[in-house]
Amino acid sequence: MTDPRQVPLALTMGDPSGIGLDITLDAWTRRDALSLPPFLFLGDPAALSARADLLGLAVPIREADCSSAAALFDQALPVLPIRCPQPVTVGLPDSGNASAIIGAIDQAVALTLAGDAAAVVTNPIAKAVLYEAGFGFPGHTEYLAELGGQAGGRPLLPVMMLAGPKLMAVPVTIHIPLKDVPAALTADLIETTCRITIHDLRLRFGLAQPRLAVAGLNPHAGEGGALGFEDDAMIRPVVEKLKSEGLSVEGPLPADTLFHDRARAGYDVAICMYHDQALIPAKALGFDDSVNVTLGLPFIRTSPDHGTAFPIAGQGIARPDSLVAALSLARRLADTGTGAH
Repeated sequence: MTDPRQVPLALTMGDPSGIGLDITLDAWTRRDALSLPPFLFLGDPAALSARADLLGLAVPIREADCSSAAALFDQALPVLPIRCPQPVTVGLPDSGNASAIIGAIDQAVALTLAGDAAAVVTNPIAKAVLYEAGFGFPGHTEYLAELGGQAGGRPLLPVMMLAGPKLMAVPVTIHIPLKDVPAALTADLIETTCRITIHDLRLRFGLAQPRLAVAGLNPHAGEGGALGFEDDAMIRPVVEKLKSEGLSVEGPLPADTLFHDRARAGYDVAICMYHDQALIPAKALGFDDSVNVTLGLPFIRTSPDHGTAFPIAGQGIARPDSLVAALSLARRLADTGTGAH
């Protein structure tokens, strides 16, 4: 039987013109001090080597696969080659490299589903760049759900969770305009999001009875209908239904009093109604070390909670903290849970 510690994480390249290469290299150079778990980098070894030279980092790069990555990790950064069709220019993304960016994601998922990798960790992508090449998904989260659904033969609802040292938060609606949120919210969507969150917190985070705090949509959670009807008509019945099943769920709660220290002590995760309601407090409370975790998938996926940061790529100032946290959390989740959904 393979020692689980020898099964590496699969780390995707992300957009090679952004800071994903910078933070990958920086993290590897500090692997011992950070107790970094072994990973296999899926991407272009030439682009990675060129970035190391630009940053003045002495990083030996070796082509590898999942079976050899862990053994190599102490001496060299193991890379499964996925070569970019176009030259990589630091800070200037090229949609001509979209096939390699997406290919790295595809391969990481395939390796993880096969059990050859322990989890998927994704470096940042630039969605607009991929859209130019015909990418038909709003972002990483939705594309990963499509890949997971194809593997399992059924559609999946991906649930995005921001996990930081001070707050875990889940937005029910994700990458849609704010004006479309009220129409997109349904009782079924809120309930399913809560159930997936509870399931994965039990399975992967080891929480026997997760405590959920459900935010209202409107100011003051609707103020009894004076500031909106959705909270009482749609959110409250879902909360009451879940509570009747013995689940620890409270709400709808006013979002403006949900995230201070005393409030956060009373729950494990905040269920929010839209993207910024969750991500603003999550990033304010842990910008450098929060992790994006996708729940509801048949594999573990984490990611740094930041973007490609093209303007600072190649300058040696990008901080690897969030990537390090994403790698560490992925390893912990792989060791805690079964990885199955």
